[in-house]
Amino acid sequence: MNPNPQHTTPRPPPLVGVRVLDLSRILAGPWCSQNLGDLGADIIKVERPGAGDDSRHWGPPYLKDVHGKDTTEASYNLCCNRNKRSIAADIATPEGAALVRELAQKSDVLIENFKVGGLTKYGLDYASLSALNPRLIYCSITGFGQTGPLAPRPGYDFMIQGLGGLMSITGERDDLPGGGPQKAGVAITDVMTGMYATVAVLAALQERHNSGLGQHLDLALFDCHLAMLANHTSTYLTTGVPPHRMGNAHHTVVPYQVFAASDGHLIVAVGNDSQYRAYCEAIGAPELGADPRFATNALRVTGRAELIPLLVQIMKTGTRDGWLAKLEAAGVPCGPINDIGQAFNHPQAQARQLRREIPHPLSGTVPITASPLRFSASPVQYRRAPPLLGQHTEEVLREVLGRQI
Repeated sequence: MNPNPQHTTPRPPPLVGVRVLDLSRILAGPWCSQNLGDLGADIIKVERPGAGDDSRHWGPPYLKDVHGKDTTEASYNLCCNRNKRSIAADIATPEGAALVRELAQKSDVLIENFKVGGLTKYGLDYASLSALNPRLIYCSITGFGQTGPLAPRPGYDFMIQGLGGLMSITGERDDLPGGGPQKAGVAITDVMTGMYATVAVLAALQERHNSGLGQHLDLALFDCHLAMLANHTSTYLTTGVPPHRMGNAHHTVVPYQVFAASDGHLIVAVGNDSQYRAYCEAIGAPELGADPRFATNALRVTGRAELIPLLVQIMKTGTRDGWLAKLEAAGVPCGPINDIGQAFNHPQAQARQLRREIPHPLSGTVPITASPLRFSASPVQYRRAPPLLGQHTEEVLREVLGRQI
């Protein structure tokens, strides 16, 4: 008998047998449906004929073909559309809307990010489709949700980062060079909304096992944005004082920031008092580790203005890699500041196979970032490259609807 049954033949992915009708575009909705596709669901992406998802045109850069020339596939679109089948259908026409209604009756989940009420005129709103398929889980992703004074307004990641407070805590202090509002380097509100939507869909599928019924999921970028601010919203709610920008320093942990060495920069992330003492030993300043003014994190936070300049001067005297070696040997959390290429080329990224290749009809293969979801017995499968516009229209109509093309 195998003492470890987890290492027998892999089981099918968790969501095999679940069909998702994806009417969303850009990033938040497609990020959710890609997660579900990675977990084994059949994702049918509905796109406008001749145009498709807006992000198909958000280039350059574009995927290169086998001859090294640009294809029509923008790299932005490639980031969130693997493991999907694309069909071309114009929901603004009676025929296109009827096709989507027919597919919705044979689907478990529908994801859409139209403006509030935007699908009602096509008979593709939750009330209309749930009447046809009471088991349908209908996930709406909008800027501000289905209710509230801003519900009718469109929402975009950049705008929400400003409106929702993230830009007030991102970037250098206003009184320092480069200070002022700064957005995150990735569309983090869209990505996190896609992640929250994934959780909501999975929970609704589980609840349907008990009730036998679907429901309407109302996901808003604004709501998800405030939720993801985590300790910063808690700080405001408990003190009434909004946090402010602190550059690369941490609001409530010290020292936890970027330091300049003689030849570059490194991150030092001291998370507790014992790590602080080990850090001071490693940089040759044990007296700072023993200084009662800085003995606890609370004292270091309130004494930041006195402590940090002392550490800055010490850190400038050594090289980046020299400090990293000493700090790692002392068990102090630290690291370099890599660009994305360096991150992918790191031995850890290579060991985890974070870059994958999937066969693609235009380029031979397409590089993708691996899913971070790791299952011991029912692993993620990379079944399909991000599809060409309408690539699977005939296949879906034949397999799902039984139409002879």
